[in-house]
Amino acid sequence: MTYVVTEVCIKCKYTDCVEVCPVDCFYEGANMLVIHPDECIDCGVCEPECPVDAIKPDTEPGLDKWLEVNRQYSETWPNITTKKPAPPDADAFVAEPDKFEKYFTTDPGEGD
Repeated sequence: MTYVVTEVCIKCKYTDCVEVCPVDCFYEGANMLVIHPDECIDCGVCEPECPVDAIKPDTEPGLDKWLEVNRQYSETWPNITTKKPAPPDADAFVAEPDKFEKYFTTDPGEGD
């Protein structure tokens, strides 16, 4: 099992989770985070830290797409280990549907 970051993170990108990760397996895209599934040790400490419930165990049904998104982009995006401020309009996007189709970008973030 591993944990994955899901669509809820897009355009919200709260980084509370990265500070508690003991193995630094978070990677930063321009508008979301991902978890490297081969680095995640399944400790689960990140899941309750996410204020928008965007982190899920990959054992939940329907997360195959998100496991692949996390795997693919954790290979190319920079590592992030330090909490950063969320985007100023993050709260406005929390409950918006279809964020992947509307807003996902392959562009990397800044990382640490």
